[in-house]
Amino acid sequence: MTIAVTQDVFQLAEVFTISRGSRTQAKVLTVKIERDGVVGWGECVPYARYDETMDSVTDQIAGLPADVTRDGLYDLLEAGAARNAVDCALWDHEAKITGKRVWDLIGVPAPAPCITAFTLSLDTPENMRAAAAKHADRPLLKIKLGTPDDMARLEAVREGAPKSTIIVDANEGWTAEVYTDLAPHLIRLGVTMVEQPMPAGRDDMLGEIARPLPVCADESCHDTATLAGLKGKYDMVNIKLDKTGGLTEALRLNDAARAEGYKVMVGCMVGSSLAMAPATIVAQGAEVVDLDGPLLLAEDRDEPLIFDDAGVHAPSRNLWG
Repeated sequence: MTIAVTQDVFQLAEVFTISRGSRTQAKVLTVKIERDGVVGWGECVPYARYDETMDSVTDQIAGLPADVTRDGLYDLLEAGAARNAVDCALWDHEAKITGKRVWDLIGVPAPAPCITAFTLSLDTPENMRAAAAKHADRPLLKIKLGTPDDMARLEAVREGAPKSTIIVDANEGWTAEVYTDLAPHLIRLGVTMVEQPMPAGRDDMLGEIARPLPVCADESCHDTATLAGLKGKYDMVNIKLDKTGGLTEALRLNDAARAEGYKVMVGCMVGSSLAMAPATIVAQGAEVVDLDGPLLLAEDRDEPLIFDDAGVHAPSRNLWG
């Protein structure tokens, strides 16, 4: 078996901004695993928030033994981007070797289309109102916030998209005081969920203050091992394959979170359809699906996922799985 890694860049359709900064490109790593003349593909997005770089993740993957298996992978790499790309490539390879789809290998039904959120990046209230109006026909909008003066942005988005369901993502940008002040207004404006209002590791106050609408853990929840630290503070968990370290652990986290009584959101980094494809399996039954990465790109893989009024569809065989 051979494992090859390439660094790929996809231009974004527009500048994408969150509370930690802006970008105009999606930089991803594509993993190609070849064995017995069959190729499996995977993709990951190294994330600086978790001390990952394109080079550091490339080195992690390059250091793996040629005979690595999915089970063995979990003893060799921690949860994160490197393990994700390799795990998904191994799933894709097995599907092609066996002639089965990945969901058949797992033993679950084929993924049905899921309505996905569409993300509006952090901007001035005026620009966010215009963006909301442009996408007012979308049933679910996700709003990037995370500053002390977000109230005007919330009002502007609701004015621009009066009928859309809204969820908000503060990306660790609020304090307990800011969240407490905003919470009644979130409800008044029809917001149905708030994602990671406070920094991971400094979110204990969420267990002490009122949570009048569901609070979802993103940066505070990576894999199954991190569930214990969420008790009493969060109502939902955001499962992202680049955090769990692959589809295998994402499925485990989904089951474990459900068993603990959490609702589930399935999210993504800003990547291509190849990165989203495995997540469509985990997204089945999720209360919130946020797999809009390809919708934010100006360019995508040769055979991208289909997005239509029914939502995001399962991948074709030529894309993944």
